[in-house]
Amino acid sequence: MKADAEILERLYTAESPQEIAEIYSQWAKTYDEGLNEGSGYVAPQWCLKLLEKYVPSKDVRLLDAGAGTGLFGQLLQQRGYQSVVGIDISEGMLEEARKKNAYTELHQKILGEPLGFPSDCFDATISVGVFSPAQGPSSAFDELIRITKPGGYIMFTLRHEFYEDSKFGFKPKQLELEAAGKWTLEEKTEKFQGLPKGDPDLFYNVWVYKVN
Repeated sequence: MKADAEILERLYTAESPQEIAEIYSQWAKTYDEGLNEGSGYVAPQWCLKLLEKYVPSKDVRLLDAGAGTGLFGQLLQQRGYQSVVGIDISEGMLEEARKKNAYTELHQKILGEPLGFPSDCFDATISVGVFSPAQGPSSAFDELIRITKPGGYIMFTLRHEFYEDSKFGFKPKQLELEAAGKWTLEEKTEKFQGLPKGDPDLFYNVWVYKVN
């Protein structure tokens, strides 16, 4: 997993969406294999547990924002969620996701830019392992709020240090949106190791917001 940890650091310091897409496309073929080799990648399970808590109905339309190779989509399908749209910055990742047949739609999109979906069209939006200063900036939250129905949920993982250090923009933006009445914080998990065996220094929280 050392190689994968190095790739993550490259992603966190990438300078353009094109660079991020290229890194992910190069990683796509071995991405699943790396996570399955005893890394203990637990973030998808944390998000799935919270989704089932807040959105127990399976008759909903979900957005997997940053679908990657479709690992989370696979989990959703196994748990009975059948209407799942996936977006990702990397066409290489989307090629792998298509093989899993877990999504009703897959689109190449960039978080932080207009996504092209109608307003209020998803019951919940989930983003696992995506939000970071480069590949998933805090400016993306406005668009996710727009396309998620009022009363719906936005759930995402965020590295502990990315939130706590205001220079990355997450804490100010999340608080700003709450103060403006755009969303309400429903739950923030305890800090947990995202890759306990592969990168024990990588800590996440999962945030759950209800769209107003």
